[in-house]
Amino acid sequence: MPQLDLHGLDRVECGIKVKHFIDDNIFLKNKEFAIIHGIGSGILKNETWNILRKDKRIEEFCIDPFNSGCTLVRVRINWLYRTYVV
Repeated sequence: MPQLDLHGLDRVECGIKVKHFIDDNIFLKNKEFAIIHGIGSGILKNETWNILRKDKRIEEFCIDPFNSGCTLVRVRINWLYRTYVV
């Protein structure tokens, strides 16, 4: 499963990386991926979840039941088969 590790980033960098990671995974037709934000004070998790909530391409996301510092993400299937112009 593809993973993005956000440890050591600030809120702005986190937002940029998460958006690019979502775009890349959809382009590569990955239905599921993980975003590792850590536990800490929750800044990276909150920023990640705000982005995921607003993205219409995301079907669902949740905390990994085995690692509370990781969010599991599932893409809507209809977004995986769209044609991209490069």
